[in-house]
Amino acid sequence: MSAPVNTGPGAPAPAASAPDARASGPSAPGYRAGRTLPLRVEALRQLKRRRTLAMAAVLGALPLILIAAFAIGGSPADDGPGRRINLMDTATASGANFAATCLFVSAGFLLVVPVALFHGDTVASEANWSSLRYLLAAPVPRTRLLWSKLAVALGFSAAAMLLLPLVGLVSGTLAYGWGPLKLPAGGSLPAGDTLLRIGVIVAFVFVSQLVTAGLAFWLSTKTDAPLGAVGGAVGLTIIGNVLDAVEALGGWRQALPAHWQFAWVDALQPQVEWGGMIKGAAVSVTFALVLFALAFRNFSRKDIVS
Repeated sequence: MSAPVNTGPGAPAPAASAPDARASGPSAPGYRAGRTLPLRVEALRQLKRRRTLAMAAVLGALPLILIAAFAIGGSPADDGPGRRINLMDTATASGANFAATCLFVSAGFLLVVPVALFHGDTVASEANWSSLRYLLAAPVPRTRLLWSKLAVALGFSAAAMLLLPLVGLVSGTLAYGWGPLKLPAGGSLPAGDTLLRIGVIVAFVFVSQLVTAGLAFWLSTKTDAPLGAVGGAVGLTIIGNVLDAVEALGGWRQALPAHWQFAWVDALQPQVEWGGMIKGAAVSVTFALVLFALAFRNFSRKDIVS
């Protein structure tokens, strides 16, 4: 005799088996899988979360902190005979230079955090709240669920990349005035070319962070702990930076996304050098596509019990 099944009000919700649990009969009238979990609904849910607002506040405050630091400590060192000029030395030359400096000081780590947060927290948090199985029982197809969450996470990450230089450009213009972009290698660019160059830099920084996005998103489908997914992605990104510093690896370092993360500096030359940025973008996109594919494969076969 089979064991009795508890179907009362206090019975736990059944786990969503892999792949999706499907009804034996036809779908309900008017049901369209492509219309479940609209992007605007997911975007509003993520926008209202405190971690999104906190990250926006941190990114918006960084340029103001840098302006205060320059005001307290003085402007960067003046040009000296035989001294090589770097990007920090030109930070207070104009609002455009200040925006580029904000990207320079944050691209290595600070911008990694929002990307890892938006992608690592998105699926794991639903599992942590025990709401993931109810989304799938709505029913939202698993592929649709992941695509919606990935698209919103990418959108919020792109917004973070835009927010920092935009605040830097506005605040830097107010503090240091609007003027041509002074190039570290010498010379300057007119206003029209300046905005175009900053756009190229922001686009490359976003592409270079896709590896962190892929790591966080994949880990988010593997664990129910959002902090584990976010921290794991940040930790692996740091390990990549450490490996890139090991010169004994020689040419193998060029296969690491971290090796190309500052290739956007080539956009601050009198003539843009595209070689490094193209190679870096190719490496980052390749790694990201593999990691996103692993995330979809893992989630499609996973038993959802929370």
